[in-house]
Amino acid sequence: MDISLAAGLLAIIFIAYLIRGITGFGSGLIAVPLLAHFQPLTFVVPFVMTLDLSAALLLGGYDKRKIRWQEIRPVIPATLVGVVLGVTLLVNLPREPLLTALAIFVIIFGIRNLLNLHGNSPISTLWAYPTGFAGGLIGALFNTGGPPYVIYFSHRIHDKSAFRATLSGIFLLDSGMRLLMFLLAGLFWQTHLLSALLVAAPVMALGLYLGHRVHVGISQAHLLMLVGALLIGSGGSLLWKAWG
Repeated sequence: MDISLAAGLLAIIFIAYLIRGITGFGSGLIAVPLLAHFQPLTFVVPFVMTLDLSAALLLGGYDKRKIRWQEIRPVIPATLVGVVLGVTLLVNLPREPLLTALAIFVIIFGIRNLLNLHGNSPISTLWAYPTGFAGGLIGALFNTGGPPYVIYFSHRIHDKSAFRATLSGIFLLDSGMRLLMFLLAGLFWQTHLLSALLVAAPVMALGLYLGHRVHVGISQAHLLMLVGALLIGSGGSLLWKAWG
Protein backbone atom coordinates (compact mmCIF):
# COMPACT_ATOMS: atom_id res chain seq x y z
CA MET A 1 0.00 0.00 0.00
CA ASP A 2 1.19 3.52 -0.80
CA ILE A 3 2.61 5.28 2.29
CA SER A 4 0.50 8.41 1.81
CA LEU A 5 -2.66 6.30 1.48
CA ALA A 6 -1.78 4.34 4.62
CA ALA A 7 -1.18 7.61 6.50
CA GLY A 8 -4.56 8.91 5.36
CA LEU A 9 -6.34 5.77 6.54
CA LEU A 10 -4.65 5.95 9.93
CA ALA A 11 -5.64 9.63 10.18
CA ILE A 12 -9.28 8.58 9.68
CA ILE A 13 -8.92 6.08 12.52
CA PHE A 14 -7.28 8.68 14.80
CA ILE A 15 -9.95 11.35 14.22
CA ALA A 16 -12.79 8.83 14.64
CA TYR A 17 -11.52 7.62 18.01
CA LEU A 18 -10.52 11.08 19.21
CA ILE A 19 -14.20 12.02 18.87
CA ARG A 20 -15.24 8.70 20.44
CA GLY A 21 -13.03 9.47 23.45
CA ILE A 22 -14.69 12.87 23.90
CA THR A 23 -18.34 11.96 23.35
CA GLY A 24 -18.56 8.18 23.86
CA PHE A 25 -19.86 7.62 20.31
CA GLY A 26 -19.28 8.59 16.67
CA SER A 27 -16.27 6.46 15.71
CA GLY A 28 -18.21 4.16 13.39
CA LEU A 29 -20.19 7.03 11.86
CA ILE A 30 -16.94 8.73 10.84
CA ALA A 31 -14.65 5.77 10.11
CA VAL A 32 -16.98 3.43 8.20
CA PRO A 33 -18.19 5.74 5.37
CA LEU A 34 -14.66 7.09 4.82
CA LEU A 35 -12.94 3.69 4.91
CA ALA A 36 -15.64 2.30 2.59
CA HIS A 37 -14.01 4.34 -0.18
CA PHE A 38 -11.05 1.97 -0.02
CA GLN A 39 -12.39 -1.42 1.14
CA PRO A 40 -15.72 -3.32 0.84
CA LEU A 41 -18.16 -3.07 3.73
CA THR A 42 -17.74 -6.78 4.47
CA PHE A 43 -14.12 -5.88 5.42
CA VAL A 44 -14.66 -2.41 6.92
CA VAL A 45 -17.55 -3.38 9.24
CA PRO A 46 -15.80 -6.20 11.16
CA PHE A 47 -12.56 -4.15 11.17
CA VAL A 48 -14.13 -1.06 12.79
CA MET A 49 -16.35 -3.21 15.00
CA THR A 50 -13.27 -4.85 16.54
CA LEU A 51 -11.71 -1.44 17.19
CA ASP A 52 -15.02 -0.23 18.66
CA LEU A 53 -15.18 -3.25 20.96
CA SER A 54 -11.69 -2.40 22.24
CA ALA A 55 -12.71 1.24 22.67
CA ALA A 56 -15.82 0.23 24.63
CA LEU A 57 -13.67 -1.92 26.94
CA LEU A 58 -11.26 0.99 27.54
CA LEU A 59 -13.97 3.60 28.13
CA GLY A 60 -15.95 1.17 30.24
CA GLY A 61 -12.84 0.74 32.38
CA TYR A 62 -12.60 4.52 32.85
CA ASP A 63 -16.27 4.97 33.79
CA LYS A 64 -17.61 1.55 34.80
CA ARG A 65 -19.03 2.82 38.08
CA LYS A 66 -21.15 5.36 36.19
CA ILE A 67 -22.80 2.88 33.79
CA ARG A 68 -26.60 2.86 34.25
CA TRP A 69 -27.19 -0.87 33.75
CA GLN A 70 -30.87 -0.52 34.65
CA GLU A 71 -31.27 1.63 31.53
CA ILE A 72 -29.41 -0.87 29.33
CA ARG A 73 -31.28 -4.07 30.26
CA PRO A 74 -34.57 -3.33 28.40
CA VAL A 75 -32.63 -2.63 25.18
CA ILE A 76 -30.73 -5.93 24.97
CA PRO A 77 -33.36 -8.44 23.64
CA ALA A 78 -34.37 -6.32 20.65
CA THR A 79 -30.70 -5.55 19.93
CA LEU A 80 -30.01 -9.27 19.51
CA VAL A 81 -32.85 -9.62 16.99
CA GLY A 82 -31.57 -6.62 15.03
CA VAL A 83 -28.01 -7.97 14.96
CA VAL A 84 -29.07 -11.34 13.55
CA LEU A 85 -31.08 -9.70 10.76
CA GLY A 86 -28.36 -7.13 10.02
CA VAL A 87 -25.57 -9.71 9.57
CA THR A 88 -27.82 -11.72 7.24
CA LEU A 89 -28.41 -8.65 5.06
CA LEU A 90 -24.73 -7.58 5.11
CA VAL A 91 -23.62 -10.93 3.70
CA ASN A 92 -26.34 -11.12 1.03
CA LEU A 93 -27.17 -7.60 -0.22
CA PRO A 94 -25.29 -6.08 -3.24
CA ARG A 95 -22.82 -3.20 -2.80
CA GLU A 96 -24.69 -0.15 -4.20
CA PRO A 97 -27.86 -0.37 -2.05
CA LEU A 98 -25.73 -0.92 1.07
CA LEU A 99 -23.52 2.10 0.40
CA THR A 100 -26.53 4.27 -0.48
CA ALA A 101 -28.41 3.32 2.69
CA LEU A 102 -25.30 3.99 4.79
CA ALA A 103 -24.73 7.38 3.13
CA ILE A 104 -28.33 8.54 3.62
CA PHE A 105 -28.35 7.41 7.26
CA VAL A 106 -25.07 9.22 7.98
CA ILE A 107 -26.24 12.45 6.27
CA ILE A 108 -29.53 12.48 8.21
CA PHE A 109 -27.74 12.07 11.54
CA GLY A 110 -25.18 14.68 10.48
CA ILE A 111 -27.95 17.22 9.78
CA ARG A 112 -29.48 16.43 13.17
CA ASN A 113 -26.17 17.21 14.86
CA LEU A 114 -25.37 20.29 12.77
CA LEU A 115 -28.76 21.89 13.47
CA ASN A 116 -28.64 20.79 17.12
CA LEU A 117 -32.01 19.03 16.91
CA HIS A 118 -31.82 17.45 20.34
CA GLY A 119 -34.69 17.22 22.77
CA ASN A 120 -34.38 16.75 26.52
CA SER A 121 -37.84 15.56 27.52
CA PRO A 122 -37.97 12.13 29.20
CA ILE A 123 -39.33 9.19 27.18
CA SER A 124 -40.87 5.86 28.13
CA THR A 125 -38.81 2.66 28.43
CA LEU A 126 -41.13 1.23 25.74
CA TRP A 127 -38.84 3.04 23.28
CA ALA A 128 -36.10 0.62 24.36
CA TYR A 129 -37.49 -2.03 21.98
CA PRO A 130 -37.38 -0.09 18.68
CA THR A 131 -34.10 1.46 19.86
CA GLY A 132 -32.48 -1.92 20.43
CA PHE A 133 -33.74 -3.34 17.12
CA ALA A 134 -32.63 -0.31 15.09
CA GLY A 135 -29.25 -0.11 16.84
CA GLY A 136 -28.56 -3.82 16.38
CA LEU A 137 -29.68 -3.84 12.73
CA ILE A 138 -27.78 -0.71 11.66
CA GLY A 139 -24.76 -1.69 13.73
CA ALA A 140 -24.51 -5.11 12.11
CA LEU A 141 -24.98 -3.66 8.61
CA PHE A 142 -22.67 -0.64 8.88
CA ASN A 143 -21.15 -0.55 12.39
CA THR A 144 -22.94 2.81 12.79
CA GLY A 145 -25.67 1.71 15.19
CA GLY A 146 -24.84 4.41 17.73
CA PRO A 147 -27.44 7.06 16.77
CA PRO A 148 -30.55 5.14 17.96
CA TYR A 149 -28.83 4.50 21.30
CA VAL A 150 -27.60 8.10 21.55
CA ILE A 151 -31.08 9.49 20.91
CA TYR A 152 -32.75 7.11 23.38
CA PHE A 153 -30.25 7.46 26.24
CA SER A 154 -29.99 11.23 25.81
CA HIS A 155 -33.68 11.36 26.78
CA ARG A 156 -33.11 9.08 29.76
CA ILE A 157 -29.72 10.22 31.18
CA HIS A 158 -28.70 13.87 31.55
CA ASP A 159 -25.40 13.51 33.40
CA LYS A 160 -22.65 13.82 30.74
CA SER A 161 -20.25 11.27 32.26
CA ALA A 162 -22.99 8.74 33.07
CA PHE A 163 -24.35 9.16 29.53
CA ARG A 164 -20.94 8.43 27.98
CA ALA A 165 -20.35 5.48 30.31
CA THR A 166 -23.77 3.98 29.59
CA LEU A 167 -23.17 4.29 25.84
CA SER A 168 -19.89 2.40 26.31
CA GLY A 169 -21.79 -0.30 28.20
CA ILE A 170 -24.42 -0.86 25.49
CA PHE A 171 -21.78 -0.64 22.75
CA LEU A 172 -19.77 -3.32 24.54
CA LEU A 173 -22.76 -5.68 24.67
CA ASP A 174 -23.85 -4.85 21.12
CA SER A 175 -20.32 -5.41 19.79
CA GLY A 176 -20.11 -8.74 21.60
CA MET A 177 -23.28 -9.93 19.87
CA ARG A 178 -21.98 -8.80 16.48
CA LEU A 179 -18.59 -10.40 17.12
CA LEU A 180 -20.27 -13.78 17.60
CA MET A 181 -22.43 -13.37 14.49
CA PHE A 182 -19.49 -12.21 12.36
CA LEU A 183 -17.50 -15.25 13.48
CA LEU A 184 -20.38 -17.54 12.50
CA ALA A 185 -20.69 -15.77 9.12
CA GLY A 186 -16.94 -16.13 8.44
CA LEU A 187 -16.30 -12.38 8.15
CA PHE A 188 -13.20 -12.50 10.38
CA TRP A 189 -11.35 -14.99 8.21
CA GLN A 190 -10.28 -12.38 5.64
CA THR A 191 -6.79 -11.76 4.30
CA HIS A 192 -5.01 -8.80 5.94
CA LEU A 193 -7.77 -8.15 8.51
CA LEU A 194 -5.60 -9.17 11.47
CA SER A 195 -2.56 -7.20 10.23
CA ALA A 196 -4.76 -4.11 9.62
CA LEU A 197 -6.09 -4.36 13.19
CA LEU A 198 -2.58 -4.64 14.65
CA VAL A 199 -1.48 -1.49 12.81
CA ALA A 200 -4.65 0.49 13.63
CA ALA A 201 -4.94 -0.47 17.32
CA PRO A 202 -2.22 1.89 18.68
CA VAL A 203 -3.63 4.79 16.63
CA MET A 204 -7.12 4.04 17.95
CA ALA A 205 -5.82 3.91 21.54
CA LEU A 206 -3.98 7.24 21.15
CA GLY A 207 -7.07 8.99 19.76
CA LEU A 208 -9.21 7.53 22.52
CA TYR A 209 -6.76 8.60 25.23
CA LEU A 210 -6.46 12.17 23.96
CA GLY A 211 -10.23 12.41 23.54
CA HIS A 212 -10.75 11.23 27.10
CA ARG A 213 -8.34 13.89 28.35
CA VAL A 214 -10.34 16.72 26.77
CA HIS A 215 -13.75 15.19 27.55
CA VAL A 216 -14.44 17.44 30.54
CA GLY A 217 -13.44 20.81 29.06
CA ILE A 218 -15.07 20.82 25.63
CA SER A 219 -18.54 22.10 24.75
CA GLN A 220 -20.76 19.19 23.74
CA ALA A 221 -22.90 21.39 21.48
CA HIS A 222 -19.95 22.72 19.49
CA LEU A 223 -18.43 19.27 19.14
CA LEU A 224 -21.68 17.80 17.87
CA MET A 225 -21.94 20.54 15.27
CA LEU A 226 -18.43 19.73 14.04
CA VAL A 227 -19.25 16.02 13.93
CA GLY A 228 -22.42 16.83 12.01
CA ALA A 229 -20.46 18.70 9.32
CA LEU A 230 -18.01 15.78 9.04
CA LEU A 231 -20.85 13.30 8.69
CA ILE A 232 -22.62 15.28 5.96
CA GLY A 233 -19.38 15.51 3.99
CA SER A 234 -18.51 11.83 4.38
CA GLY A 235 -22.07 10.73 3.56
CA GLY A 236 -22.13 12.88 0.43
CA SER A 237 -18.80 11.50 -0.74
CA LEU A 238 -20.08 7.96 -0.17
CA LEU A 239 -23.15 8.62 -2.36
CA TRP A 240 -20.79 9.80 -5.07
CA LYS A 241 -18.74 6.60 -4.70
CA ALA A 242 -21.83 4.40 -4.91
CA TRP A 243 -23.38 6.01 -7.99
CA GLY A 244 -20.75 8.32 -9.51
